[in-house]
Amino acid sequence: MASYIGSATSRVDGRAKVTGEAKYAGEFNVAGLVHGYVVESTIPKGRIARIDTSEALGIAGVIDVLTHQNRPPMADKDDAYKDEVAPEKGSPYRPLYDDRILFNGQPVALVLAEDWETARVAASLVRVDYQKEPHITDLHAQREKAFASDTPAKPRGDAEKSFAAAAVRHVAEYFIPTEHHNPMELFASTAMWDDGKLVVYDKTQGVQNVQKYLCGVFDLKPDEVRVMSPYMGGGFGAGLGPQYQVVLAVLAARALKRPVRVMLTRAQMYGLGHRPASIERLALGANGDGTLAAMTHEAIAVTSQFEEFARNDTGWGNLLYKSANAKFGHKLVKLDVPTSCDMRAPGAATGVYGLECAMDELAIALKIDPVQLRLQCYSDRDQGEDLPYTSKQLRECYRAGRDGVRLGQAQGGAALNARRQRTGRLGHGDGRVGSAADAGHGPHRADGQWPRGSRDRGFRHRHRNLHDHGAGCGRHARPADRQYQRQARRFDTASMPAGGRIVDRVLGVQRHREYGPRGSW
Repeated sequence: MASYIGSATSRVDGRAKVTGEAKYAGEFNVAGLVHGYVVESTIPKGRIARIDTSEALGIAGVIDVLTHQNRPPMADKDDAYKDEVAPEKGSPYRPLYDDRILFNGQPVALVLAEDWETARVAASLVRVDYQKEPHITDLHAQREKAFASDTPAKPRGDAEKSFAAAAVRHVAEYFIPTEHHNPMELFASTAMWDDGKLVVYDKTQGVQNVQKYLCGVFDLKPDEVRVMSPYMGGGFGAGLGPQYQVVLAVLAARALKRPVRVMLTRAQMYGLGHRPASIERLALGANGDGTLAAMTHEAIAVTSQFEEFARNDTGWGNLLYKSANAKFGHKLVKLDVPTSCDMRAPGAATGVYGLECAMDELAIALKIDPVQLRLQCYSDRDQGEDLPYTSKQLRECYRAGRDGVRLGQAQGGAALNARRQRTGRLGHGDGRVGSAADAGHGPHRADGQWPRGSRDRGFRHRHRNLHDHGAGCGRHARPADRQYQRQARRFDTASMPAGGRIVDRVLGVQRHREYGPRGSW
């Protein structure tokens, strides 16, 4: 295998992906490959009383059925199962470790067969008896048992007193249900042997994280296992940490001394991490002129019984709306479900939803335009850190959006649709296709360099130490790849000074990246 370490490697993979040449984690075939199929628990809490695998083992082509009773050795300490993105508090889930059932859909057995269809049929013949225990899966039923997490932003002033004295007060709760990633590519892992060492092709957004995790779980040295993820068909955060199928694949490969593939079904994907359900409570107090006198944002979110997963739902008002008095709180409720995990805009997708709904409803109470309310409450500082933004154009974005809506209303939408078609934007009739990030998007840094021959062509490449993380984001093409040059013209440097900053424009918010002389960033 060619070595890519230490050498710049361009990635132009569109043709491979659309023609089927690109191989994903569940598509690496090798002689003697064994297929695994997961048997899931059908209760949310309890213990396994008995597992009967005799009927499954009697099917022609079935090699073995792994359970907690006959699996190869695994680590018995929590630290071994803590990956780089695991919650700091709690005990990580250990796949196929013992007889405890922690959530519905938990793997309780792995059927291994010569082909996937046989493994699937045999899995339906595994009989599991349980000792059921009372379970809780309803956030609302447990909200009184919520406990504080460590994520809230610092308070300012006296929010309760100022809210009570406000001319207009608005209090509301918003419930956001559980959301699942469920990307197009199913989670899969193929574990094989290469000269006595393990090679694992895994669907993941972090190969180094998975490798360290496997080393801890199976007491391996780093040079005894390689993890690769050449392509990934969508992750959205679900692949940031190792999922249980990679452990099961390695368990089976070690047990059989043969290559093994474990691919989850679409239904089994719901047993993985998810965006937690939450209750967002907002209390906004406004002065007569429409400025904010007080802001209180409290969130109650779901976590599992065995880990405490929490993200910042409540601090986004600090970035967006000026208020001298603010109070924040974030609580967790433990339920008998899998541990939540990051999902596109963790914390923001739920917290900003509640905040913006409350602002709209406050505007109705004040009888003013909701865009005007946002302009009057506009903040030029990160109030949590008490620091000014280096640059910010969200105010201009508000106005442009409002003016565009008014123009569309005045012209019946026809002129806007015609303009959209003329400028080549994707759309048909009133349809729109686009993408955006939350307006409170934080700053990011990236290293860059001038590729060969590109200095005089007016563009710069951004290079990342990332594999394909599912959003089609690899390294930009080199100038030699002419058919892809347009993708590389990301940064127009014609008007840049010798030193200064490059600006990201995300919904009008500008975050700068400092760079030095033109050869470096």
